[in-house]
Amino acid sequence: MRRRLLLLTLPTLAACSVLPEYPYVEVKRFPLAPRREAPPARGGHKRVLLVRLMRASPALDTRGLRSLRPDGTEAVDFYAEWTAPPAELAEEALRRWLTASGLFAAVVTPGSRAQADLILESELTALLADLGRGEARAGLSAVVLRESGDNSRILAQLSITGTAPLPPERPLPPEAVAAGINAAFAAALRQLESQLARFA
Repeated sequence: MRRRLLLLTLPTLAACSVLPEYPYVEVKRFPLAPRREAPPARGGHKRVLLVRLMRASPALDTRGLRSLRPDGTEAVDFYAEWTAPPAELAEEALRRWLTASGLFAAVVTPGSRAQADLILESELTALLADLGRGEARAGLSAVVLRESGDNSRILAQLSITGTAPLPPERPLPPEAVAAGINAAFAAALRQLESQLARFA
């Protein structure tokens, strides 16, 4: 009798689910692909630049778009993210940017058989939208090296920050956040290119 009563009540319990229903939110993904507008440099540049893998500061190990609220707290958008880990995208963009700059005979990656004249080590230190200041910010730290045999000589240590204005509307849609960060990263790469020009 108890078994029959239990079987009769199961459909009723299944129909009265107490679990809340959440609407499906599609995750938006954005590329980190800063636009280069300046023409390539002219001249007979013959040096080869090796770009090593870019590191990321601990705060930049997630794909979600980051923003800094006016009260100074950080927020990560888990429904709007980069298409890959930020450091990977930033390194690819950096390599493409410097290749297009025309400063070097070639820009190569680790494992290349080309003999590198210069080595660039870099770290991504900032990639966010500062809502209090109304600007996007991208930061890089870099070291320029020259290796000869077993010896390495540091030629320069660079700390670069690029910024770009954000639209005044609040809340800011993720499309505007991603576009602002791309513009800020382009500004940072322009500064890096300018600093590297003296070694080319």
